Amino acid sequence: MNAPVSKEPLDARDRPARLTVGVVGAGRVGPALAASLQLAGHRPVAVSGVSDASRRRAAELLPDVPLVEPAEVLARAELVLLTVPDDVLPTLVEGLAETGAVRPGQLLVHTSGRYGARVLDPALRAGALPLALHPAMTFTGTAVDVQRLAGCSFGVTAPQELRLAAEALVIEMGGEPEWIAEESRPLYHAALALGANHLVTLVAQSMELLAKAGVAAPDRMLGPLLGAALDNALRSGDAALTGPVARGDAGTVAAHIGELREHAPQAVAGYIAMARATADRALAHGLLKAELAEDLLVVLADQERRPGGPGPGETR
Repeated sequence: MNAPVSKEPLDARDRPARLTVGVVGAGRVGPALAASLQLAGHRPVAVSGVSDASRRRAAELLPDVPLVEPAEVLARAELVLLTVPDDVLPTLVEGLAETGAVRPGQLLVHTSGRYGARVLDPALRAGALPLALHPAMTFTGTAVDVQRLAGCSFGVTAPQELRLAAEALVIEMGGEPEWIAEESRPLYHAALALGANHLVTLVAQSMELLAKAGVAAPDRMLGPLLGAALDNALRSGDAALTGPVARGDAGTVAAHIGELREHAPQAVAGYIAMARATADRALAHGLLKAELAEDLLVVLADQERRPGGPGPGETR
């Protein structure tokens, strides 16, 4: 079980002093976090970015903060945000440590959901203070991201002696710290990706299908429905399941798949996979009768085997 986050007032020694802040990787996350820290009294002093888009984001969210090379960011900042893609992070940390860019006592923060603090071990050996602070939020790369950090949960992993400092930084950004054990980071990240990233795909597919069905404003139609579904799911979990799969309406499900084969064949595999997962959960929680589940699973298996259906293993 995760250790509870301390709600006691922070001792002055555990509060981060007003720090100079640098950003390595001006994607959608780094500039927003630095701007949030600026509102809390810290001072962004340097940012690195390669693409035109990253440079524009830095200019919008961190105006007048100079764009420099990563090593120079570390030379100028006491608190450095490493906001690069997950697969790039280990190599970046090793390179910065090997070239002597990391300074003793420097706070080095990465925002990867996948990794805990251990990925920063090369920097730790160079004397840095390692923190993993992952905001459980989707980012747009605009100023709205700073506002969305208010009340946002952060997955926090750090050495025990840095725990209060890590939590203090999150609170200063308006977030809520949630302690995640080092070994639980991959599972934690998978859970967030399953819920948030796949949701975008499902909603985009739904809007495309509604447009093909002649709906003039798919977003307006889906907004109240999806908002209610999300609210019900967060409140009630599997008890919120509704629709033809949860009811065991095998004929309706077969008709759906037939329509998808004609109008959106690329959506068939996903529909079957989600229908199967929904049926399993509805059955396990007593929402779907066993005899109806059997008919439904037969339909799904038959549709999966049909020519032009999903390939082996695609829906598992």
